[in-house]
Formats: sequence, structure tokens, C-alpha cells
Amino acid sequence: MVRRIFTESLSRGQAFENLRTLVTRHPGRLSGSRNLADAIAWAEATLNTLGLDRVYKQDVKVPHWERGPGETVVMLHPGGAEPLSALALGGSVPTTEKSGIVAEVIEVRSLDEVVTLGTTKISGKIVFFNRPMDPAAIMPRLAYSGAGDQRSRGPATAGKYGAVGALTRSLTHANDDFPHTGGTTYPPGGPKIPAAALSTVAADKLSATLAAAAESGSTVRVAMKINSRWLPDADSHNVIGEIRGTEFPDEVILIGGHLDSWDIAPGAHDNGSGVVQSIEVLRLFRTLGLKPRHTLRCVLFTNEENGLRGSSAYVSAMKAKNEKHVLALESDSGGFQPRGFNLGSTQRDAHDRVAAKWRALFEPYGITSFVKGTGGVDVGPLLVQGVTVAGLRPDSQRYFDLHHTTADSLDKVNPRELQFGAAALTALIWLVDTQGL
Repeated sequence: MVRRIFTESLSRGQAFENLRTLVTRHPGRLSGSRNLADAIAWAEATLNTLGLDRVYKQDVKVPHWERGPGETVVMLHPGGAEPLSALALGGSVPTTEKSGIVAEVIEVRSLDEVVTLGTTKISGKIVFFNRPMDPAAIMPRLAYSGAGDQRSRGPATAGKYGAVGALTRSLTHANDDFPHTGGTTYPPGGPKIPAAALSTVAADKLSATLAAAAESGSTVRVAMKINSRWLPDADSHNVIGEIRGTEFPDEVILIGGHLDSWDIAPGAHDNGSGVVQSIEVLRLFRTLGLKPRHTLRCVLFTNEENGLRGSSAYVSAMKAKNEKHVLALESDSGGFQPRGFNLGSTQRDAHDRVAAKWRALFEPYGITSFVKGTGGVDVGPLLVQGVTVAGLRPDSQRYFDLHHTTADSLDKVNPRELQFGAAALTALIWLVDTQGL
């Protein structure tokens, strides 16, 4: 049966064509946007073509931030003015002055350095956080996590010490001119300053210019303009499709991904791939005539990127209905070649159990890694509710080259690798459904 699943997925899979439609017609699916609303309608219609037992939407209120007409960041030095490739960070406040702000730049490598420098050195300046992702980290996600505080908390920390703006190095190992956006947060009641991410090429250029200026005794300033705005919370939806279980209809096996993407991103890998793979799982069950013993539920979450409201709404509804989940599985690490799964459980080590039972079935497809984890951002909250969670682990070396950029487009997705991932998800679900954890 596992072989049949992979054969159907690789020979007649529909995930890539679904991804083509999603990414081409509905790019930039940020919460509150028309594009996300249209993608939700597309997802509901696509699930309805599969002949499922139930397709429905779950109401969610989501944050609504808009970038506006775009941002400009220009480096000013004795040799002239040079534009730097930049993107406002999600959630950034705008520059309040009509023409933007112009201020001297100070480069730091950590939030602790900002604290050490204090108000005397930071006040009135634009703080430039320039700590690269660790190149020695074997798994890029660990490097991403290790450098992520600059983006998520750096601007708020700089503002606390009087900075008027913040720039952060994009979170990627790639050396290119694509800036990577992503969320930043401000503690309630604290100062809010405009913030943008620089491409790695732009960050290196600014750093080198600052070093040269320090030697010559000159000053480097940056002119920065951000046109963002916050709007009232908007109506949105999780989209859900189900195949009802034949023996245990009140027990759920969940497969899911998130429909939203950053406003500038086509969102092919993040997370169009997870969306279409989740839909493909249900199609494979239907096409192969597999009748799940437990209810198989596809959940396409809203608002993962800047709020996790979709996940919160789903967990609240699950608790209110006292639903039992056997497994919650997520695909949100890109549509690259699958290498394994992370699994987590509050009872005992799910990854060891799954590996012992089924690793031999996955090895012919190059899927050999079963590690302890927390599933993914959207299903992770189910772990503390006692649910076994899991996440697909594709080859991740290229993922953060594209993550949160305009380059996360359809041409970066290999159709065969995408279908391998869909098959791997389907096979694990079929095994859990028929043999239990």
C-alpha cells in the first residue's frame, strides 16, 4: 500500500498544478488582504471537487497590517548616496515624518550589545543589527532561530534606548540582493520605531562602509521611509475538509498547512507547498479507495505568519467540542525532497515508536530521519493538549534562501519533490490510521 501511494502521487499527482493556480492567482496572501480572501475561496472550491464528506470554514478574526506603497532605504556617505535593497518588517510602524527619517547608523551584533551601549550611544540613531545566521549549523532552521531575535525583538529593544529606526540583516545563508521580511513585535506600552530588513548584499555593503568611515573619521547616515499602516482586525477563515472515519468517526487525524503568506511573497514554498500537499493527501485517499478508520481532516490555517489566530481558533474549537485527535501532522518547511518527520508526544517518545515500526517502509524513498520535535507552528499548540504532533522534514538547505522573499515563486518548486512529500504524508497517515501509534 505504501508503494501504491507513492506510485499514484508520483505518476498522477495534482499538487503542483494546484500550487500553480494558488501562487499565480493568489500571491501575497497576507492576513486581511483580498488575496488571502480569494485564496480561501479557492481552497474551499478545490476541496469540494474531491467529493469529501464535509467541507466548511471556521471563522477567525485576524490582524490587518499593510505595507503601503513601498519602502526606501538609502545609505548616505561622503562618496554619495546608495539605495539599499530593503523590506519593511511585518508589523513595523511607519516613519511619521512625511519625508522619512535621516539619522546616523550604529552597527551591533546582538540585543545585548544595544543594552551595553545604552541610551548615550543609541539615542537618535538607526541601529543596524548585523549578526549573520551561523554558517556552521548543519540544520538551517537552528541558524535561523539563533539569529531571529534581531528581527523579532531587535527594533523594540533599540527603541527602548532611544533609537529612531532599526535595520536588520536578512535571515538567510544566501549572499544575494533579496531582502527577507518577517514579523517584528513591540511590547505593549513600549516605544515603536520603524524597522526594515536589508538583503545580505546590502547589509555587507553598509557594514563595509561603516568600517571605512570609522577609519577615516567620517559619518554614515541612512535615509529611511516606511509607509505601513495598521487597520482594524479583519474577518478570515480556516478552511477544513473531512473524510469521515468508518470505525472511529469522533477521533481525528489532522493534516494541514497555512494559506497565508507575506504580502511580497508568492508563497510557493512558504506555505503553498504545505497547502497543496495537505489537499493531495485527501485526493490520494479518495483515488486509491482508502477508507480511513478515523476521521481524516485537512485544515488550511489562516494567519500563521503574523498572529497564529487560525491555530488558536482551531484549538479553542477543538477544546469546546472535546474532540479527540490521534495525530496532528503539518507540512510547513517547504516543498523540497522529504527526509523524515519530527514527532512529539506528552506520553512517550513518538519518534522512536514510529521509527521502530515503520522506518523500513520509508527507507526506499530516502526518508530515514525520525526525530523528536513539536510538529510545527500551527499544530504545536495541540501537543500540550495531549495530542501526538508531527511535521514533515524536507531537505532544508535551500529553504531560507527563499523564505519571506519575492523569490519564493513557483519556478523554485520541483514537482517531483513536492509529490514525494505528499506521498510521505499520506503514507504516515495511512499507517497511523490502520495500525495505530
